[in-house]
Amino acid sequence: MNRYFQEVLDAHQLIRRWLGEASAPQEVCESLLGRFSSAFSMVGISGNRLDTAGLSAFFRTQGGAKSGLEIEIENMQLVAESATGAVVTYQERQQLPGQNATLRYSTAVYELDEGGKVMWRHLHETAAA
Repeated sequence: MNRYFQEVLDAHQLIRRWLGEASAPQEVCESLLGRFSSAFSMVGISGNRLDTAGLSAFFRTQGGAKSGLEIEIENMQLVAESATGAVVTYQERQQLPGQNATLRYSTAVYELDEGGKVMWRHLHETAAA
């Protein structure tokens, strides 16, 4: 599988575990945060903007906050790829027990660090109509 697609799946598995399981160890959060560039930026589905510090603060305070969260990733597409990174689009479906699922369209920009590790550089989410 394309390494950028694998990163989408791996990161969302950690997000689901960290947010959805109150018993998830702190290492899950640390592993998740280690995937984001120090220059990370994000535009969330409500239009809010986050930088690396904001993302870190969000995740550190939200462990287990969405008990039973399920996340499905669909329709990953490679928009562009270069020697230094890539742009990927995907659809993300989130659902909490007993609630309707939400669907968002996401565009992620990845960069490779000095060791070739895939790092999240930018994420833009749009809520589906």
